[in-house]
Amino acid sequence: MSDRPTPPVPGRLEKWEQRTEVPLFAASLVFLTGYAVRVLAPLGVQPWRDIALALVAATWLLFAVDYGVRLRRSGLGVRFVHSHWLDTVVLLLPLLRPLRVVRIYTAVQQRADRPRLSLYARVMTYASLTAALLGFSAALAVYHQEQGAPGSTIRTFGDAVWWACATLTTVGYGDAVPVTPGGRVIAAFLMACGLALLGAVTGAFSSWLVEVFQREDERRPPGSG
Repeated sequence: MSDRPTPPVPGRLEKWEQRTEVPLFAASLVFLTGYAVRVLAPLGVQPWRDIALALVAATWLLFAVDYGVRLRRSGLGVRFVHSHWLDTVVLLLPLLRPLRVVRIYTAVQQRADRPRLSLYARVMTYASLTAALLGFSAALAVYHQEQGAPGSTIRTFGDAVWWACATLTTVGYGDAVPVTPGGRVIAAFLMACGLALLGAVTGAFSSWLVEVFQREDERRPPGSG
């Protein structure tokens, strides 16, 4: 009897992801809402804080079950953790799960004949949604870390949103900065994501301009200009 691992069954993982991607995205928004209520609601507000905690726990358990099913269907065993490292990170940091909005669009488009948006429109749409979700998630996370910390300049959620906007756009005014270790880790991650998003948007816009100018040149009659 051979000890070699069982090869993956073609299509099993892909079919599972296509069926579950949209429902799991909805669950990630429920997780984000529950986490927001847990962070922003005053301590004396009950039972909303308990309900929010239950939603956070239930949706994270759903993510863990989905991860286990996909690991099993992949046929890769523990190699799945390495080959799908982004899924592993998202499982450990579920606040990042809404950022899988790109895969949501892909799953929906696989059921259609062709994409409804051009490449450049898709890049702009992805970047806008990602920036909004990332900024809101980072603002929640850093406010959770910074509120009440000695010497913190992020005292309200409004301060956290302002800090997230300044950091994500790489402006960095410096009037609101995290002072806790956890807050600084979040800040470093947001800086890297801000640079990546800015590069993606700039590159897409530049490519679109080049394409427009090329079309204009092709429409000109020979010898004109």
